[in-house]
Amino acid sequence: MRPQHWRVSLLSLALAAASIPIYLHVPTFAATQLGLSLIQIGAILLLIRIIDFVQDPVLGWMADRWAGHTAKFGALALGLLALGCVIVFSVPENGHTALLLTAGLVIAFTGYSLGMILLYGQSAAFAGSGQTDAQLRLAVWRESGILVGVLIGAMAPTLFGVLTDGRDPYAGFGWLIAVLALVAGVAARPLWRLPRAPAEPLDWRSLMRVGGGWLLLLAFVNSLPVAVTSTLFLFFVEDRLALPDLAGPFLILFFLAAGLSAPLWSRLAQALSPRRVLVLPMSLSIISFVGAFALPSGAALAFGVICVASGAALGADMVILAALFSAALARAGMQAGQAFGIWNFSAKATLAIAAGVMLPLLQHFGYTPAVANAPSALQALNVSYALVPCALKLCAIGLVICLPRRAFG
Repeated sequence: MRPQHWRVSLLSLALAAASIPIYLHVPTFAATQLGLSLIQIGAILLLIRIIDFVQDPVLGWMADRWAGHTAKFGALALGLLALGCVIVFSVPENGHTALLLTAGLVIAFTGYSLGMILLYGQSAAFAGSGQTDAQLRLAVWRESGILVGVLIGAMAPTLFGVLTDGRDPYAGFGWLIAVLALVAGVAARPLWRLPRAPAEPLDWRSLMRVGGGWLLLLAFVNSLPVAVTSTLFLFFVEDRLALPDLAGPFLILFFLAAGLSAPLWSRLAQALSPRRVLVLPMSLSIISFVGAFALPSGAALAFGVICVASGAALGADMVILAALFSAALARAGMQAGQAFGIWNFSAKATLAIAAGVMLPLLQHFGYTPAVANAPSALQALNVSYALVPCALKLCAIGLVICLPRRAFG
């Protein structure tokens, strides 16, 4: 293990605690505690991603243009993340609720975006090499940290709810992320001083020649199913399965399976080829989605098995795809900041699309969170949570099959 790998893992953990967990909790938090409608929530999350459309590539360009100030960018990223998360989960219910929630999310996700761009953009320096095998080894530490962070973020409101007797679980969650961000900011300072190999500015034609364009498209399509299920997970467990008390344990199972499986997928990808290995977890995801669709209400054990299977599939996606993209950038000899700005925006855009499309659609079909819903509304939730991701994952498998063999084996 290189000395900086634990620092990479801790930085990843802090950033991840505010990524998917925010999309897991904000819809429920905003609907049940702030009184916002699903259409309002979907519009806010979609607006955040519209801002990211402009912002993320610019942040990546800045990281490349002023590479000598990386340490300052890192401190700024984690400071913004801490401030934004405190604001988001301390928003009062009044006439300015939607505006304050939007402002907090913009601040939090600006910090998150800049942090993730720095984390992935310096992968070659962190790994000591741009070779695929070195990137896969680094990816195990980075993505395991991400998955642990997501796990902490996913279960934290439930734990704070127990500690506060359900009075205000989300305020504690916001402060927890802030503390993690500040601790990681201190631990990550030596990372920003690691030497980086000279690299050329982003050149799209060179990136396309080494397969970077295919990977960007694949990452976008492959992230859509996870975005849909992340957005609808709590609604599915609480209203479709009628198991609200088990939402936290299910999330723990899911992310533990992802974290524990990540090293295994990495070794398998090194032994065979990443391109061939990717089809296996994607197929496992499809089986899981179909299984979730067929579950009866109250099927706790069966859904637990599905969480383990789908979590293991996610572990492979997170480890392999980012490592391949880092290796492609290294082969092309290009700076990674702007490229990962686009990569980062692509991943977050899927969450916005899921929220902006699926939440209003569910409201159109009569679904309302945390109330007694008609069978037709629950069926709409069932189709949205299970079958829509299944179709999207089939598209991702098609793209894997079409990956250039010369670049990815």
